[in-house]
Amino acid sequence: MSQAGAGVTPEIAIVTGASRGAGRGIALGLAARGMTVYITGRSTREGEARGWDGTPLPGTVHGAAAEIDCAGGKGIAVVCDHSDDAQTAALFQQVQEEQGRLGILVNNAAFIHSQLIEQKPLAW
Repeated sequence: MSQAGAGVTPEIAIVTGASRGAGRGIALGLAARGMTVYITGRSTREGEARGWDGTPLPGTVHGAAAEIDCAGGKGIAVVCDHSDDAQTAALFQQVQEEQGRLGILVNNAAFIHSQLIEQKPLAW
């Protein structure tokens, strides 16, 4: 990876699921290296995503892209539901058309079904 302005083209990255949490943190780390970071997520309005207990979650793809810009990189928000193959393909097509290459892919998008986190009695 190179620092922006060092005469070398900055790396291009995609970080999926970067509206919040680990994905957002990874994207910010890449931004600090001067990278162009495409961040994906489904959240476009604060609080529209809900946690396992129904509480609103912070973070949007647009907010994360703005933070990337402030951290020294270039943030590009892409609203994408990675359970839809056509949306995922369109993301990679966009990066190819705009950048001509991809240096790093961080596949962080996840969906945790509510049944996996329900409180249940321990059965012996």
